[in-house]
Amino acid sequence: MALTFSIIQRDDQPVFSFRTSTSMRDLPETILSALAKVTRLLSDRGILPGGPPFVGYFNLDMNDMAVEIGYPIKYAIAEDAEVKVRTIPGGPAGVCLYTGPYQELATAYQQLNAYIESQGCEPTGISYEFYLNDPAVTPPDKLETQIVFPLIQASSRNKERPQGNGRIHSLYW
Repeated sequence: MALTFSIIQRDDQPVFSFRTSTSMRDLPETILSALAKVTRLLSDRGILPGGPPFVGYFNLDMNDMAVEIGYPIKYAIAEDAEVKVRTIPGGPAGVCLYTGPYQELATAYQQLNAYIESQGCEPTGISYEFYLNDPAVTPPDKLETQIVFPLIQASSRNKERPQGNGRIHSLYW
């Protein structure tokens, strides 16, 4: 397992995505099904994704996880009944580039949290995973995942924030 950490300023990222709720047990199937749906819609429109596939995690309820699954896009496109154009908000973010099997992502989440705290920052409670290579053709120990924790901006630190999963996360494939 290889890890690198940084604090960056992210731009707003338009995405074409599907939102749903799922259990941790059903998460892998949910991700594959949603990515197939989004990929098919992009392909039907003759559009290539503007970046690697991602999953956004909005809470820690392992029985009812709120997730967003899709691809970055470069420009607005026609929506579907279930797949919408949305924006991942820009701003400061703690980022970890993790190389290794998906089953060990929890360790990367813990270490990214520790790094963020050591930098005097606080996560918003939402996290994103961008899958930089294809698990169908990449050995598990070579899989690259960029983990992104949007950070609370200094001016917002005393405001209420939603319960999310900017803390420990575990993804089991």
